[in-house]
Amino acid sequence: MTDSTSRAQQKARTAGLILEVARHRFASDGYDGTSIRAIAAEAGIDAALVMRYFGSKDGLFSAATEIDLEMSDFSDTPRQDLGAALAQHFVERWEATDTGVPLRILLTAAPKDTAAAEKMKTVFEQQLLPVIAHAVPGDSNGDAVPAKRAALIASHVLGFAFCRYVLKLPAIVAMDEAEATTWLGPAIQRCLEGGIAPLRR
Repeated sequence: MTDSTSRAQQKARTAGLILEVARHRFASDGYDGTSIRAIAAEAGIDAALVMRYFGSKDGLFSAATEIDLEMSDFSDTPRQDLGAALAQHFVERWEATDTGVPLRILLTAAPKDTAAAEKMKTVFEQQLLPVIAHAVPGDSNGDAVPAKRAALIASHVLGFAFCRYVLKLPAIVAMDEAEATTWLGPAIQRCLEGGIAPLRR
């Protein structure tokens, strides 16, 4: 192993440690309650090293909340089963460490932090909307339909997550992944199938 390889591996380990500690701190203390100095102290390194790797607190927050929802196009999923498939996918993503922790950080910070809210919005616009537009194309009302469907689906997914991970409502927290999918799936399916025209009296 060369010295350059060893140094690169050490840098990667240090960066990984900083991100791990930062995610823990941002999740428990929020953006405003977390300092570079506190993160460095918990990681056992100098605060200047954190700045060298990530440039600023904002840069560290951005890296710590990088999210890939790993959305497929669900092209092999029958339309009548798409709501359940999306529900299962989102519940699994929220429970997974690699995506669940950053999502929970953003969910907690978004109500009072504009940057976190914008990042959460961007994640869903860039990763969920294309899937909905592909699976359920716009109808006679135009291209706004997939965007509205995606926004409504996001409202269900984020509302569920807020109640489960932030408010920690006992009945929601007690659900396992299968039960959560069973309840969330039909709500998502209605968003996929429902029209946007006003109901007639």
